[in-house]
Amino acid sequence: MKKIKRWTITMLCVMLALFAAACGNNGNSNNGNSGNNGNGSETVSGMEGGSNQGEEKESTELTFWSLGNNGYEALVEEWNQAHPDIQVKVQNTGDQTAHHNNMLTALSAGSGAPDIFMLEIAFVDKFLEATDKFYNLYDLGAKDIEGDYLEWKWLQASSKDGSFQLGVPTDIGPTVAYYRADLMEQAGLPTEPEAFSEAINTWDKFAEVGKQFTEKTGVPFTDLTDLLYNAVRDQSDGEIYFSKEDGSFIGEDNPQVKKAFDYTVQAIQEGWISNYVLWSPEWYEATNQGGFGVMLAPSWMIGTIKGNAPDAAGKWRIAQLPEGSGNWGGSFLTIPKEGDHPEEAYEFITWLAGKENQLKSFQAAGLMSSIPELYEDPEFSGYQDEYFGNQTIAEQFAEAASRINPMYYGGLHDTVDTYFKNALRNVIEKQADPQEEWEEAIRQAEQLAKRG
Repeated sequence: MKKIKRWTITMLCVMLALFAAACGNNGNSNNGNSGNNGNGSETVSGMEGGSNQGEEKESTELTFWSLGNNGYEALVEEWNQAHPDIQVKVQNTGDQTAHHNNMLTALSAGSGAPDIFMLEIAFVDKFLEATDKFYNLYDLGAKDIEGDYLEWKWLQASSKDGSFQLGVPTDIGPTVAYYRADLMEQAGLPTEPEAFSEAINTWDKFAEVGKQFTEKTGVPFTDLTDLLYNAVRDQSDGEIYFSKEDGSFIGEDNPQVKKAFDYTVQAIQEGWISNYVLWSPEWYEATNQGGFGVMLAPSWMIGTIKGNAPDAAGKWRIAQLPEGSGNWGGSFLTIPKEGDHPEEAYEFITWLAGKENQLKSFQAAGLMSSIPELYEDPEFSGYQDEYFGNQTIAEQFAEAASRINPMYYGGLHDTVDTYFKNALRNVIEKQADPQEEWEEAIRQAEQLAKRG
């Protein structure tokens, strides 16, 4: 296979910077990885496993570059205790831009890469252009576990022809409708999750309920343009802005992209959406104080809601999106070729991303599992969250996960996405003409696609 090109590295570095600016969460850039705020610290999970009694045997040491507050340190400690011959050392980064840039630097230099690298979904397509730098997990036995995972999640890290598997799935980010039950009651709307899901089960009904809610309460129905646009956009049929076949820009011709844009404009013009900015202090405060009724967001947003809305405990619930779901976030465990111990690394990543440990990760850190068999496990499905009124939230996330289409993003997805979101911000903040803003976003996207 051809080696990674300099322009590929340069372009991805630019994209990473743009992605961080567009998606920063409370000052750090880790929102893409299941929404867990990282602290940017380095954690080394120790070597307490010791040596075998009698003749000492030299142990294999694996380095693991981990991303975000995923709770994996405790699991690594558990592994090290049980495997004195294969010890894992974790370096955790809370900033996903720095995390992926460090990996790109190592790949370009041909040295410095870890044995195991945690890859966030937003960057998978670009890293799939560098498969010569990673082990094909099918060569290590991944065909035997492929069926354990959600098909659409597994395919996100597969080559176009399906012959190369870059990573083993960890968590996912199915999108749901978080809503304030107390505010729905004030508006005379259903408060129970099943009934509320039914009341908004089409986008037309969502708009009607939104207008009713705002008229009755004086409060915006939903919080901001970015998340509403995401929710409709992510129901595309397998592709959003770029063709999986040849990488060409298709955003102008994708009816779901136009529907997402026009629907968000409709919400602005009808007055049932607010102009909060994602991750801003004002948005956090509104989440806590009831400044809006609904947030359309992925499963990992529970951490953000709980962490920034302590006064709203017991008032939030979770329902299903209209007409389907989408996915934002989730990662994969990959094995760079610089490592000398691919078999041991594969043994570890399949253990870490296996059913038992995905359950532990959900219970400890709220990471939604990518293994559908787990959804039937009483320990998972029966988990009640006091913050969400003792709702069995795993059931809602599992249902949302079952409604997701496999999606191709392309390496320029996040930059192009910013053009459309900026256009919508201009409409809501500057009362700009929607058609002119749409045409300008298309023009910018086409120019970027030509530059490649």
